[in-house]
Amino acid sequence: QVQLVESGGGLVQPGGSLRLSCAASGSIISSADAGWYRQTPGKQREWVAIITSSSATNHADAVKGRFTVSRDNANNTVYLQMNSLKPEDTAVYYCYAYRASWGRSYWGQGTQVTVSS
Repeated sequence: QVQLVESGGGLVQPGGSLRLSCAASGSIISSADAGWYRQTPGKQREWVAIITSSSATNHADAVKGRFTVSRDNANNTVYLQMNSLKPEDTAVYYCYAYRASWGRSYWGQGTQVTVSS
């Protein structure tokens, strides 16, 4: 079983920063693509960022330049550093991991990020 556990969400004022963590079971992060989606109630889940197994990264246009995805293979953890947060960034953030050999993606339980003054 692949388990992903997010942490680091919370309430932050506009312009502030948060770092989300996604701790994975086993030693899967180094060999998997991983990243983040977010979802606001009533809206479709939105892709945010990816870091591939070869460490290439990409970010959604809405967060590009503000968010940075990274990973620490030694700690089997994926991160999302979120800077210059905006109210529209408010969402539940979900990490995911994917390998073609799995035939599916695995998802964390989500962590709430609220950006509000």
